[in-house]
Amino acid sequence: MTVMPAAHAGTPAQPPMPDAFNLTTVATDPAIVATNTPTNFVITVTTPQVAGTHHIRIILPADYYTNTGKRYPVLYFLHGASDNPANPYLAWPAVLDASARSSMITVEPDGGLRGWYANWLDQGTSAKAQNWENFHINQVIPFIDADLRTIPDKAHRAIAGLSMGGFGAMHYAQDHPELFSQVASLSGAIDLSRDSMDVRMAAVGTLTNGAGVLCGSASDPSCPSGFGPTVSSDALFGTPYPFSVFYPFSDVLWNAADPSTHMAKLAGMGISIYVGNGGGNPVNMEFWAESASGHVKANLDALGMPYHYVDYGNGAGWGACDGGHDGKCWAADMVDFVPRLEAAFGA
Repeated sequence: MTVMPAAHAGTPAQPPMPDAFNLTTVATDPAIVATNTPTNFVITVTTPQVAGTHHIRIILPADYYTNTGKRYPVLYFLHGASDNPANPYLAWPAVLDASARSSMITVEPDGGLRGWYANWLDQGTSAKAQNWENFHINQVIPFIDADLRTIPDKAHRAIAGLSMGGFGAMHYAQDHPELFSQVASLSGAIDLSRDSMDVRMAAVGTLTNGAGVLCGSASDPSCPSGFGPTVSSDALFGTPYPFSVFYPFSDVLWNAADPSTHMAKLAGMGISIYVGNGGGNPVNMEFWAESASGHVKANLDALGMPYHYVDYGNGAGWGACDGGHDGKCWAADMVDFVPRLEAAFGA
């Protein structure tokens, strides 16, 4: 079972979260446990669906232990490539701060350094089992509903994410519209179609360990040293190239998973999109995200669907944002998004 920090006198213990839904809780790294609190803690699980151990950060509202008859809506927040929900640095302070001050439960599950929130086509790579969608949808969500005082219905469940997680949020909402009433992308990789081959190739770069595609130069100290064992560019959704003699013969599965061309699946759902322009620098991932988000906006307009869209450009006037692909901008996004989400939940 997960190792919990010792409770101080008068401090509630974290909720028990026994094994269920084929998730097994295992000991969490003591360095992580030392940072846990009763309302902001990380548990560690294993699952046959995805190789390795996986962290799930859970943030409870301030009154969770005192208002014991109350049930809460849930926000599932998905991280970006090379990030980890157990890491309180990188982008997470922005999310943690906004979530801690909210009236909802926030759940931040591990999506892998380059899991792409999908069940990979090739399960036989050196990365071993990579069924991220099964893990999150079929295991994490019912696990949370069973162990915490959630309001376990669509109207009180939202999904959001940043960068790779923006793709994940849109992808999951489109695949499972019965589960979510709100979806949000923060600087999301939300166009994997042929219209955004730059974003598609960034995804391929995470598979093949081409770290430079995400930050301009592999020598940049902010670049990840690797995303895990190098796998084929075809491992995720088959060949990413429009023409191929190999199964599945062209990029049909990339197009099927692409959020931008399937926005009609989100009909009736609250949609929020936040993006900047990376200072106009084409080697800044935000520059690519702006183009991808613009394609999504155009498709929503063509469908006549409502949405909330913020393009803060270089970040001027958007909190401490600099327009880049970073936590300063995501913090400002959350300042706008969380109150709007609470209003939608009726909190």
